[in-house]
Amino acid sequence: NLKLGFMFQKDTLFDWMTIMDNCLLGVKISKNLNKNTIKHCEDLLKSYGLYEFKDSYPNELSGGMRQRVALIRTLMLKTDILLLDEPFSALDYQNRLTISEDVYKIIKNENKTTLMVTHDVGEAVSMANIVIVLSERPAVIKNIYKIEYEKKSTPIKNRLNPEFNLYCDKIWRDLNVI
Repeated sequence: NLKLGFMFQKDTLFDWMTIMDNCLLGVKISKNLNKNTIKHCEDLLKSYGLYEFKDSYPNELSGGMRQRVALIRTLMLKTDILLLDEPFSALDYQNRLTISEDVYKIIKNENKTTLMVTHDVGEAVSMANIVIVLSERPAVIKNIYKIEYEKKSTPIKNRLNPEFNLYCDKIWRDLNVI
């Protein structure tokens, strides 16, 4: 049985709960809260630069930090597959790039298979191994691209690869934009 974790467009953190309590919410609900899960949560917060904010509240964090907290909350459930629904759509462009870099590194570190829904072609091409292009409603698969860079790296660096623009151009053509 595969376990799925879901991260929404908005971080959906509870403003009245501390960052630590927000991260532990899923394990509390599933009655799996114990010393090991608390330690795991602390380790994730340390790994991703949020431990010093564990007793803070969401309104004290930047949008990017809130997204990392939301991802940690999802990772705490120890799922096999992560489903990310436009995880950066609530952020401005610069923060989208920075947080996509953070989330990419976290996903790679945690070795998670991830399915990300996005309308941002550049975001998809810079982050994914495979991009599936859907048609308009009712959606059917229009094309599937295996994204292969000669020098695969992080999302920001992938945008500098010559192949990046070639993939984006093909996908935009599939979407009948150009």
